Amino acid sequence: MKKIACYLLLIIGITALTSCQGYNRMVEKQESVTAQWGNVQNAYQRRADLIPNLVNTVKGYTSHEQETFTQITEARAKATQTIVSPENLTTESLQEYQQAQNQLSQALGRLLMIQENYPELKANQNFLALQDELAGTENRISVERNKFNQIVQDYNSYIRKFPQVIYAKWFKFDTKAYFEATPEAQAAPEVVF
Repeated sequence: MKKIACYLLLIIGITALTSCQGYNRMVEKQESVTAQWGNVQNAYQRRADLIPNLVNTVKGYTSHEQETFTQITEARAKATQTIVSPENLTTESLQEYQQAQNQLSQALGRLLMIQENYPELKANQNFLALQDELAGTENRISVERNKFNQIVQDYNSYIRKFPQVIYAKWFKFDTKAYFEATPEAQAAPEVVF
């Protein structure tokens, strides 16, 4: 009888140790997702901070492009007000966030197209520097989104494997959503000369 009790205690101890290790790994991976989401938001915030400088530089050269400036201001406001918390990284919340960011990207595209009509704007050093900063920021956003998806994949894979899948359900570790391309990104852009 004592042997059976010892074996049961040993099994319970091993199970407890395994669940503690699994729980701690899930916490680490969840924190990695949260930290990387912060990096994604930081890259988007950098873009939002550059926009007023870019708009003001363009405004100095153009006076009748008010509609474009209004669209950019509204899109920037919407993009900065759309917030997704790390605890709520669902497909729906990420789609809403991405949609607001895409509207801002489209408005910025219209602003950058204005330069074609204003040769002196094309030569302005402030505009060129801001345009380079914006291009660099767009690259940073892309890199951070890719890193985010890799970390989410690692986290989701880990919590779905056995035996973590059992502990994940017990401790309410849910899968996180990925950044996905928008339907507009699926169509090739049309280039007209």
